[in-house]
Amino acid sequence: MESHQYNLHTYALLKTPAEPLDLPSGIAGEVEIFSSDRLSAIVEPEVSVASFEDDSDRLMQAVLAHDRVICQVFRQTSVLPLRFGTYFASTATLQTYLKSHSQQYLEKLEQLDGKGEYSLKFIPLLPPEEPLASETGGRQYFLAKKQRYQQIQNFNDAQAAEWQKACVIATENYQSAIVEPTADREGQIYLLANRQDESLLLERYQSLQETCPHWELKLGEALPPYHFL
Repeated sequence: MESHQYNLHTYALLKTPAEPLDLPSGIAGEVEIFSSDRLSAIVEPEVSVASFEDDSDRLMQAVLAHDRVICQVFRQTSVLPLRFGTYFASTATLQTYLKSHSQQYLEKLEQLDGKGEYSLKFIPLLPPEEPLASETGGRQYFLAKKQRYQQIQNFNDAQAAEWQKACVIATENYQSAIVEPTADREGQIYLLANRQDESLLLERYQSLQETCPHWELKLGEALPPYHFL
């Protein structure tokens, strides 16, 4: 793919739709479908990312618009999302690219058909606070403090064990699951699941929350398969 200041900003690839799609507005104007036989691209002509580079607010709005377009099209059909800033010099360049990569991308679209990316966020709970009695002193105070330290250690150990168990369960149920520890001891698991099977996913999510009482779990809505391309 080529990067240019002004040309065809490209959002996603998809199978050429049999029926018209409800296309949203893009970064600066209307988006279009550019088709090459069975493979198509969602594009917006005449978008200049260079004009945003010195304006962080406009750049952020453009990035958000890029993601919004992909998500709105994804609600109607399976897509292969492209990174913000993917450009082609001309329709001829895009046509050549789609033709030369047609089989590769159509096979990937077939694998992802009807599936969405779900994020499962793990937020660690804090150990319960049990303040030491103010009248406790001397040896009793130090014993109570030691006991409190051990309780915190046990809590953290249980939390770590639950996270490891959750990772095993997730990868057993979804072989393509991607596990990513994040900042502040949080964790994130990305799942690729059939959107028609959301009820099963919700059951597994609730079961996993019961298995991990030392964590708060948050299940995200279906998104384009950013992590599974």
